[in-house]
Amino acid sequence: MTMFFLLAQMLKLDSKSKYETMKIFTLKLGVTNCYLLQEKGTVLIDAGESRKCGKFLAELKKLGVAPEEISLIVVTHTHWDHIGCAKRIQALTKAKVAVHANEKRILENGELSMPPGATRWGKFLSPIFAKWSEKFNIEPVGADIIIENALSLEEYGIDAEAIFTPGHSSGSVSVLLPTGEAFVGDAAMNMFPLTFRPGPPIFAEDLNGLKKSWQTLINKGAKKIFPAHGKPFDIELIKRQLFG
Repeated sequence: MTMFFLLAQMLKLDSKSKYETMKIFTLKLGVTNCYLLQEKGTVLIDAGESRKCGKFLAELKKLGVAPEEISLIVVTHTHWDHIGCAKRIQALTKAKVAVHANEKRILENGELSMPPGATRWGKFLSPIFAKWSEKFNIEPVGADIIIENALSLEEYGIDAEAIFTPGHSSGSVSVLLPTGEAFVGDAAMNMFPLTFRPGPPIFAEDLNGLKKSWQTLINKGAKKIFPAHGKPFDIELIKRQLFG
């Protein structure tokens, strides 16, 4: 009995240590939180504003991470504040760039895009943000990996999956860890003046699609939400606002 108990404990520890080695760092490049995941490898989620590319190296230096350690850049979607430094970061790191098929053209053409307002406040801010975004130059960058429904990140040393979660934009993706941390880009927001409380975004191309995407994340075990704008929060807040 003791031997079986010890064996069970060892297996339990092995299971825990698999995920406890994951490190999550936030790199704030302008108004956007970019996330660095480190386990056996290193993956960057999003690439921030074009005017904040110089800050990228400074942030890496603080963390003690060499640029060449990053093997993959996952683009959650191709709005100006998420792909602004993608070209320069790719050149520095030699990392592959992954984007959903629906937004490959935008990334490779360096296009500026802005989603419509989904709330009264969003409709008010949308033309203001669209005008502001014109000040940012987006350098085109090639897409090395095209995401369709999902992409495992295990090849890049991260036990996680990039999942197609459209709604905010037609090609939005989220990165989900087995432990429930979900890096959702702009599928959620938690930063004034965008929102006054954590929850769904105020900008979205397809609200019904967004709701379905959140149901997908919930079904897959998402627990803690890491938005591109604002601090992380519990998924229960999304459940209450979207599903009652």
